[in-house]
Amino acid sequence: MKLFLLQILLFVQNKKAKKNVFLLVRFLFFLAAIIALYSIVFHLIMVYEGRDFSWITGLYWTLTVMSTLGFGDITFSTDLGLLFTLLVLISGVVLLLIMLPFAFIQYFWAPWLEAQSKSRTPRSLPKTTQDHVIITNFDPLTRNLVKKLKKHLFDYWFVCSDQQTASEIQDAGYNIVLGEIDDPETYEKMQADQAALIVATADDLLNTNISFTVREISSRVPIACSADTKHSLDILKFPGNTHVFQFMSMLGINMAEQTMPFTTTNIIGRFEELRIGEFPVRDTNLTGQTLAESRLRNKLGITVIGLLEKGKILHPDPQAKLSSTNILVIAGTQDDLIRAGEQLAKPRTRKLPEPTVLILGGGRVGEAAAGFLNHNNIPYMIVEKRRDVGTDHQHHIHGDAADINTLKEAGIDNARSVIITPHNDAMNIYLSFYCRQLRPDILIVSRATAERTVPKLYRAGADLVNSSASMGATSIMDILHPSDISFFSDALNVFLIETPDTFIGKTLTELKMREKTQCSLLAMKNHDQFITNPDPTQPLAKTDELILAGSLEAEELFRKEYLD
Repeated sequence: MKLFLLQILLFVQNKKAKKNVFLLVRFLFFLAAIIALYSIVFHLIMVYEGRDFSWITGLYWTLTVMSTLGFGDITFSTDLGLLFTLLVLISGVVLLLIMLPFAFIQYFWAPWLEAQSKSRTPRSLPKTTQDHVIITNFDPLTRNLVKKLKKHLFDYWFVCSDQQTASEIQDAGYNIVLGEIDDPETYEKMQADQAALIVATADDLLNTNISFTVREISSRVPIACSADTKHSLDILKFPGNTHVFQFMSMLGINMAEQTMPFTTTNIIGRFEELRIGEFPVRDTNLTGQTLAESRLRNKLGITVIGLLEKGKILHPDPQAKLSSTNILVIAGTQDDLIRAGEQLAKPRTRKLPEPTVLILGGGRVGEAAAGFLNHNNIPYMIVEKRRDVGTDHQHHIHGDAADINTLKEAGIDNARSVIITPHNDAMNIYLSFYCRQLRPDILIVSRATAERTVPKLYRAGADLVNSSASMGATSIMDILHPSDISFFSDALNVFLIETPDTFIGKTLTELKMREKTQCSLLAMKNHDQFITNPDPTQPLAKTDELILAGSLEAEELFRKEYLD
């Protein structure tokens, strides 16, 4: 109670709050004057009717009638008195039941709640704050980025100019500072000159404004921002030390790479000489074999670190049979993966169909995918509903992708794969399911905007789902960890550790690490030496650093087993 009264006292001392309280008090005085006037008129009419009551009775009658309680114990007997009663009743409804609550909420309660919310949302950071990440936009990409920042123990702060939005973000559990994103004072209060990174993922105009605003107070802090068009690249890079990403183009290229006829392995991650790639079993002769029977490690020098099945990472059990829906996640050197792609891919028995790839949606993602396919001489066709999009009629069909006639005209009956690119997750779910019903054997690569949509797309029939939020967050993390592992996957985790004391002097064969934790050893570092596919009979040294891969659960199990 004391704390509540103290908060009210501090609130009414505010200049704006004083004005609101003054307006509320004026209304209360006006209401009191009306009640006093009605009490006087009550007495006059009662005298006119030949009755006499005390002033307390007059006040009692006025308040009961105005509040609509009207107990009926005191009533008038003349028409004049009854008309006055109606006037008091109607004005009471307006003043007490409508105007008084409105005035209280408008001039006291709402401003007090707003003041409470503002006092809860910080407007500055301590001067000792450093190596933090300032994020200027709250979207799926930055929410995914926050997950990665927390994992790597980076402090972060969103900045928002709208109080209500800031409160909602804060209530969702995020760190946020209230301030104008185009005001240099905001970044001074957020200690931007000591920050590790500024992240801007809004539109090009706002990102440019933010970049130049930050440069007013700091020329050294790196800025990571997104660009919607190629024309914005030079403008956004102008402030200096700015990393500009075209996330939509990156997404389109990545999706197109996954539809390529696999004579080479699709690289999805890297760490120094180590490369991580994916290879669909459907494009190999491995279907029906077990990993033990394939002998990929002995023949090609690669390590199978996981099997992707509809977005889920499966432990590479040596005795598990491979199916056409599996995607091998393999690790090795660049040469190892190239050799694996050449030797594992089925030989082409016929010319690629026209088109090989069907692209549903001709926006930025679709055009980027088309550009990559065109560069690699892969026949494609874009289906786009909007007439003002797509001028290359040789590779464009204008029509609704949900129309079977349009899809047949585009060549879905013969295409090897389809890329679904709209910026609408509900539409992508529908198109994935529709294409799967039309072609049970076709490869479907779909886009996801929200992370929660990914499992739905797999259930709808997509073989591969690409999240721009995950890819963008990984790209930004590479700025903070330029020597860390770049890996565009949330299903599989690659991590670097120093050799545990319990490992020193033992061999991989003795440790049976894979059987115990389902983590695979990809490579080892020893000073300047980088060893891929290490000898399992070689004892480990204290100076070795291990690069391991496994699911998030497998990593937790490894740390619990050997590091805790």
